[in-house]
Amino acid sequence: MSGKLQDKVALVTGGRGGIGRAICERFLAEGATVFAADLSDAGSMGPSPQGSAAFVELDVTSEDQVKAAMAAVEAAAGKLDVLVNAAGIEIEKTIEHTTLEEWNRCFAVNVTGMFLTCKYALPLLRKAAGGGNTASIINFGSYDGFIADPGLAAYCASKGAVHALTRAMACDHGPEGIRVNAICPGYVDTPMLQAFFAGAGSGGSGGTIDTLREAVRNVHPIRNYGTPADVANLVNWLASDEARYASGQLWILDGGLSAQVQQMRV
Repeated sequence: MSGKLQDKVALVTGGRGGIGRAICERFLAEGATVFAADLSDAGSMGPSPQGSAAFVELDVTSEDQVKAAMAAVEAAAGKLDVLVNAAGIEIEKTIEHTTLEEWNRCFAVNVTGMFLTCKYALPLLRKAAGGGNTASIINFGSYDGFIADPGLAAYCASKGAVHALTRAMACDHGPEGIRVNAICPGYVDTPMLQAFFAGAGSGGSGGTIDTLREAVRNVHPIRNYGTPADVANLVNWLASDEARYASGQLWILDGGLSAQVQQMRV
Protein backbone atom coordinates (compact mmCIF):
# COMPACT_ATOMS: atom_id res chain seq x y z
CA MET A 1 0.00 0.00 0.00
CA SER A 2 1.48 3.33 -1.06
CA GLY A 3 1.77 6.25 1.36
CA LYS A 4 0.58 9.83 1.06
CA LEU A 5 3.96 10.97 -0.29
CA GLN A 6 4.73 8.15 -2.71
CA ASP A 7 7.21 9.26 -5.39
CA LYS A 8 7.61 12.71 -3.84
CA VAL A 9 10.98 14.27 -3.01
CA ALA A 10 11.44 16.21 0.23
CA LEU A 11 14.20 18.27 1.83
CA VAL A 12 14.02 18.94 5.59
CA THR A 13 16.34 21.51 7.15
CA GLY A 14 17.19 20.77 10.75
CA GLY A 15 16.57 17.20 9.63
CA ARG A 16 18.75 15.64 12.31
CA GLY A 17 17.09 17.55 15.16
CA GLY A 18 14.13 16.48 17.29
CA ILE A 19 11.21 17.63 15.16
CA GLY A 20 13.15 17.45 11.88
CA ARG A 21 14.14 13.84 12.48
CA ALA A 22 10.55 12.84 13.23
CA ILE A 23 9.41 14.53 10.02
CA CYS A 24 12.05 12.69 7.98
CA GLU A 25 11.02 9.35 9.48
CA ARG A 26 7.35 10.01 8.74
CA PHE A 27 8.08 11.09 5.17
CA LEU A 28 10.12 7.93 4.56
CA ALA A 29 7.26 5.81 5.91
CA GLU A 30 4.91 7.60 3.51
CA GLY A 31 7.04 6.67 0.48
CA ALA A 32 9.00 9.87 -0.12
CA THR A 33 12.63 10.27 -1.08
CA VAL A 34 13.98 12.35 1.80
CA PHE A 35 17.06 14.52 2.29
CA ALA A 36 17.88 15.57 5.86
CA ALA A 37 19.87 18.81 5.84
CA ASP A 38 21.72 19.81 9.00
CA LEU A 39 25.02 21.06 10.37
CA SER A 40 26.14 17.50 11.11
CA ASP A 41 24.91 13.96 10.53
CA ALA A 42 24.39 13.46 14.27
CA GLY A 43 22.53 16.73 14.73
CA SER A 44 21.20 17.48 18.20
CA MET A 45 20.22 13.90 19.03
CA GLY A 46 23.22 11.74 18.21
CA PRO A 47 23.83 9.22 15.41
CA SER A 48 20.89 8.39 13.16
CA PRO A 49 19.71 4.80 12.81
CA GLN A 50 20.19 2.81 9.64
CA GLY A 51 17.64 3.56 6.99
CA SER A 52 17.42 7.23 7.90
CA ALA A 53 17.00 9.99 5.34
CA ALA A 54 20.04 10.82 3.21
CA PHE A 55 22.18 13.44 4.93
CA VAL A 56 23.07 16.76 3.30
CA GLU A 57 25.46 19.03 5.19
CA LEU A 58 23.92 22.49 5.40
CA ASP A 59 24.36 25.70 7.34
CA VAL A 60 21.21 27.56 6.33
CA THR A 61 22.92 30.92 6.91
CA SER A 62 25.42 30.20 4.10
CA GLU A 63 24.17 31.11 0.63
CA ASP A 64 26.85 28.92 -0.98
CA GLN A 65 25.90 25.90 1.12
CA VAL A 66 22.21 26.38 0.35
CA LYS A 67 22.99 26.49 -3.38
CA ALA A 68 25.12 23.35 -3.04
CA ALA A 69 22.38 21.52 -1.15
CA MET A 70 19.80 22.29 -3.84
CA ALA A 71 22.27 21.21 -6.52
CA ALA A 72 22.75 17.91 -4.68
CA VAL A 73 19.00 17.32 -4.55
CA GLU A 74 18.65 18.15 -8.23
CA ALA A 75 21.48 15.79 -9.17
CA ALA A 76 20.01 12.96 -7.13
CA ALA A 77 16.28 13.43 -7.71
CA GLY A 78 15.74 16.05 -10.42
CA LYS A 79 12.95 17.88 -8.58
CA LEU A 80 11.68 18.88 -5.15
CA ASP A 81 8.06 18.42 -4.09
CA VAL A 82 8.36 19.41 -0.44
CA LEU A 83 10.62 21.83 1.43
CA VAL A 84 10.41 21.85 5.23
CA ASN A 85 12.24 24.64 7.05
CA ALA A 86 12.63 23.15 10.52
CA ALA A 87 16.09 24.55 11.36
CA GLY A 88 15.97 27.10 14.17
CA ILE A 89 17.63 28.43 17.29
CA GLU A 90 16.44 30.13 20.46
CA ILE A 91 18.02 32.86 22.59
CA GLU A 92 16.74 33.23 26.15
CA LYS A 93 17.20 36.92 26.90
CA THR A 94 15.33 40.19 27.04
CA ILE A 95 16.40 42.78 24.46
CA GLU A 96 18.33 44.62 27.15
CA HIS A 97 20.62 41.64 27.60
CA THR A 98 20.72 40.52 23.95
CA THR A 99 23.82 41.55 22.05
CA LEU A 100 23.60 42.70 18.46
CA GLU A 101 25.56 39.61 17.46
CA GLU A 102 23.02 37.35 19.19
CA TRP A 103 20.10 39.22 17.64
CA ASN A 104 21.61 38.94 14.14
CA ARG A 105 22.41 35.25 14.67
CA CYS A 106 18.82 34.49 15.68
CA PHE A 107 17.46 36.20 12.58
CA ALA A 108 20.17 34.69 10.37
CA VAL A 109 19.09 31.13 11.24
CA ASN A 110 15.36 31.54 11.78
CA VAL A 111 14.51 34.05 9.04
CA THR A 112 17.37 34.56 6.57
CA GLY A 113 18.03 30.82 6.46
CA MET A 114 14.41 30.22 5.53
CA PHE A 115 14.61 32.97 2.90
CA LEU A 116 17.69 31.36 1.34
CA THR A 117 16.36 27.81 1.22
CA CYS A 118 13.04 28.94 -0.25
CA LYS A 119 14.75 31.20 -2.80
CA TYR A 120 17.02 28.49 -4.15
CA ALA A 121 14.44 25.71 -3.90
CA LEU A 122 11.93 27.51 -6.12
CA PRO A 123 13.33 26.25 -9.46
CA LEU A 124 13.13 22.65 -8.21
CA LEU A 125 9.67 23.17 -6.71
CA ARG A 126 8.42 24.53 -10.03
CA LYS A 127 9.53 21.28 -11.69
CA ALA A 128 7.28 19.35 -9.33
CA ALA A 129 4.30 21.68 -9.60
CA GLY A 130 1.95 21.98 -12.56
CA GLY A 131 -0.39 19.66 -14.36
CA GLY A 132 -2.74 19.69 -11.41
CA ASN A 133 0.06 18.97 -8.93
CA THR A 134 1.23 21.32 -6.21
CA ALA A 135 4.55 21.65 -4.43
CA SER A 136 4.66 22.49 -0.75
CA ILE A 137 6.82 24.73 1.44
CA ILE A 138 6.30 24.24 5.18
CA ASN A 139 7.99 26.76 7.44
CA PHE A 140 8.35 26.65 11.20
CA GLY A 141 6.95 29.59 13.07
CA SER A 142 5.88 29.37 16.69
CA TYR A 143 3.02 30.23 18.98
CA ASP A 144 5.63 32.71 20.28
CA GLY A 145 5.06 34.62 17.04
CA PHE A 146 1.54 35.43 18.32
CA ILE A 147 2.02 35.67 22.08
CA ALA A 148 5.25 35.81 24.04
CA ASP A 149 7.07 33.74 26.60
CA PRO A 150 9.26 35.86 28.91
CA GLY A 151 12.93 36.19 28.06
CA LEU A 152 12.63 35.21 24.40
CA ALA A 153 12.51 38.60 22.71
CA ALA A 154 14.70 37.88 19.66
CA TYR A 155 13.12 34.46 19.15
CA CYS A 156 9.58 35.87 19.30
CA ALA A 157 10.48 38.63 16.83
CA SER A 158 12.08 36.18 14.42
CA LYS A 159 9.05 33.91 14.43
CA GLY A 160 6.76 36.86 13.75
CA ALA A 161 8.89 37.54 10.69
CA VAL A 162 8.55 33.90 9.60
CA HIS A 163 4.77 34.21 9.80
CA ALA A 164 4.70 37.34 7.65
CA LEU A 165 7.12 35.97 5.06
CA THR A 166 5.11 32.74 4.83
CA ARG A 167 1.99 34.66 3.88
CA ALA A 168 3.89 36.79 1.36
CA MET A 169 5.39 33.75 -0.36
CA ALA A 170 2.00 32.03 -0.48
CA CYS A 171 0.62 35.04 -2.39
CA ASP A 172 3.62 35.31 -4.71
CA HIS A 173 4.02 31.65 -5.64
CA GLY A 174 0.51 30.24 -5.36
CA PRO A 175 -0.11 30.94 -9.07
CA GLU A 176 2.86 28.67 -9.83
CA GLY A 177 1.31 25.78 -7.94
CA ILE A 178 3.50 26.22 -4.86
CA ARG A 179 1.70 26.18 -1.53
CA VAL A 180 3.31 27.84 1.48
CA ASN A 181 2.24 27.29 5.09
CA ALA A 182 3.76 27.64 8.55
CA ILE A 183 3.37 25.38 11.54
CA CYS A 184 3.44 27.19 14.89
CA PRO A 185 4.16 24.69 17.67
CA GLY A 186 3.85 25.29 21.36
CA TYR A 187 5.62 23.12 23.95
CA VAL A 188 7.10 20.09 22.16
CA ASP A 189 9.47 17.66 23.88
CA THR A 190 12.70 18.39 21.98
CA PRO A 191 16.32 19.24 22.87
CA MET A 192 15.40 22.92 22.36
CA LEU A 193 12.62 22.68 24.94
CA GLN A 194 14.91 20.89 27.39
CA ALA A 195 17.41 23.75 26.98
CA PHE A 196 14.62 26.29 27.51
CA PHE A 197 13.59 24.73 30.81
CA ALA A 198 17.19 24.59 32.00
CA GLY A 199 17.77 28.25 31.11
CA ALA A 200 17.66 31.00 33.70
CA GLY A 201 15.00 32.98 31.84
CA SER A 202 12.49 30.16 31.37
CA GLY A 203 10.65 30.37 34.65
CA GLY A 204 11.46 26.72 35.10
CA SER A 205 14.02 27.41 37.85
CA GLY A 206 16.59 25.30 36.06
CA GLY A 207 14.35 22.24 35.81
CA THR A 208 13.69 19.88 32.91
CA ILE A 209 10.57 18.68 31.18
CA ASP A 210 10.73 15.63 33.47
CA THR A 211 10.87 17.56 36.75
CA LEU A 212 8.27 20.02 35.47
CA ARG A 213 6.13 17.38 33.77
CA GLU A 214 2.90 18.01 35.66
CA ALA A 215 3.22 21.80 35.53
CA VAL A 216 3.82 21.67 31.79
CA ARG A 217 0.84 19.41 31.28
CA ASN A 218 -1.51 21.38 33.49
CA VAL A 219 -0.98 24.70 31.72
CA HIS A 220 -2.47 23.14 28.56
CA PRO A 221 -6.25 22.66 28.17
CA ILE A 222 -5.64 19.12 26.89
CA ARG A 223 -3.30 18.49 29.87
CA ASN A 224 -0.34 17.41 27.82
CA TYR A 225 2.56 18.80 25.82
CA GLY A 226 3.42 17.82 22.27
CA THR A 227 5.82 15.29 20.80
CA PRO A 228 7.81 15.48 17.56
CA ALA A 229 5.48 12.83 16.13
CA ASP A 230 2.49 15.13 16.73
CA VAL A 231 4.18 17.81 14.65
CA ALA A 232 5.19 15.32 11.95
CA ASN A 233 1.54 14.30 11.57
CA LEU A 234 0.53 17.84 10.60
CA VAL A 235 3.59 18.36 8.41
CA ASN A 236 2.81 15.12 6.58
CA TRP A 237 -0.71 16.28 5.78
CA LEU A 238 0.43 19.71 4.58
CA ALA A 239 3.04 18.03 2.37
CA SER A 240 0.50 15.69 0.80
CA ASP A 241 -1.97 16.17 -2.05
CA GLU A 242 -4.80 16.04 0.50
CA ALA A 243 -3.79 19.59 1.46
CA ARG A 244 -3.93 20.92 -2.12
CA TYR A 245 -6.23 23.80 -1.05
CA ALA A 246 -4.25 24.75 2.06
CA SER A 247 -1.89 27.69 1.62
CA GLY A 248 -0.90 30.95 3.29
CA GLN A 249 -1.95 29.75 6.74
CA LEU A 250 -0.34 29.67 10.18
CA TRP A 251 -1.24 26.34 11.76
CA ILE A 252 -1.04 26.63 15.56
CA LEU A 253 -0.27 23.28 17.20
CA ASP A 254 -0.14 23.89 20.94
CA GLY A 255 -2.71 21.75 22.73
CA GLY A 256 -5.02 24.74 23.10
CA LEU A 257 -2.43 26.72 25.09
CA SER A 258 -2.86 29.99 23.18
CA ALA A 259 -6.67 29.70 23.13
CA GLN A 260 -7.08 30.28 26.85
CA VAL A 261 -6.91 33.28 29.12
CA GLN A 262 -4.11 32.85 31.63
CA GLN A 263 -5.76 32.77 35.02
CA MET A 264 -4.78 35.48 37.51
CA ARG A 265 -2.89 34.17 40.50
CA VAL A 266 -3.68 35.88 43.81
